[in-house]
Amino acid sequence: MTTGFNAPTGFNTPVPANMAGTGRPRRPRRERTLSTGPSFWYAAPALTMFVGFAIIPLLVVLGLSFTNWDGIGPITPAGIDNWISAFADPQTYQSLGLTLQMMILSWVIQTPLSILIGVFTAGRQKYRALYAVLFFVPLLISSAAIALSWRALLDPNFGLGASSGLPWLSKDWLGNPETALFVVIIIITWQYVPFHALLYQGGVQQIPASMYEAARLDGAGRVQQFFHITLPQLRNTIITSSTLMLVGSLAYFDIVYVLTMGGPGTATRVLPLHMYLTGFAGQNMGVASVLAVILVVLGLALSLGLTKLSGFSKMTSDLEGA
Repeated sequence: MTTGFNAPTGFNTPVPANMAGTGRPRRPRRERTLSTGPSFWYAAPALTMFVGFAIIPLLVVLGLSFTNWDGIGPITPAGIDNWISAFADPQTYQSLGLTLQMMILSWVIQTPLSILIGVFTAGRQKYRALYAVLFFVPLLISSAAIALSWRALLDPNFGLGASSGLPWLSKDWLGNPETALFVVIIIITWQYVPFHALLYQGGVQQIPASMYEAARLDGAGRVQQFFHITLPQLRNTIITSSTLMLVGSLAYFDIVYVLTMGGPGTATRVLPLHMYLTGFAGQNMGVASVLAVILVVLGLALSLGLTKLSGFSKMTSDLEGA
């Protein structure tokens, strides 16, 4: 115990030891205790599912990448031959390039549309709530049904272009190597923009209204409020949406398969589809397993890279009063 001068009284009064020699009180150390209660059992079901449906299948696929297997017959060891074959195949690099191209273009198109639709539907007017429900409908339809519908609409002989009499719409969009990939990206955008718009809608609704009120008092218009309040406050949501969007681009398979089956030629043979065709059509599960491991590594690297570069793990809540 030490003493210090008390300004109001002028007498020396006791000062706690944790305040001695400092200008501010020191916070007491928080005792770290190892929880031995029921917390582990709360996480056990999720941990069990993660191990059973993620870790174990990944280890099995990794093991299959060092074997020869046609999917039916016996499994024989192959060493690193499958890895050499996969990286020596030019189709692997072409498929990887198409996947990266689809990933970047999907993000560039989907992100602005999702933000604008999310901000629009976050309004409190009733008609905006109705629009939000209508925008969400494509996400409720299966990818196979969407692919079949769009393939019928884009049919050059019996599709929308032929029935409407519009020559520019009657082109074989999915049969042209120069346009097939972009058409597939647009259809994927149409399907998944509602999901990301829903994320942005929730993010906008969490922004404190007092920030907009202060901006209006300062004379800021809606455009200025959008760029100086809405977008900065949606930083966390933008990172979350971008991560889901970019990593999800590595799993586009069903809609591409139904629309084009990787064609015309190999114009839309993205890496997930290349993996499927190699394993099931080519009956080479070993090389297909190598491609699967590559997809997993790319997804993990992308997720961890975005989290690290954006500082997402260090962000605090944007909620008012948090």
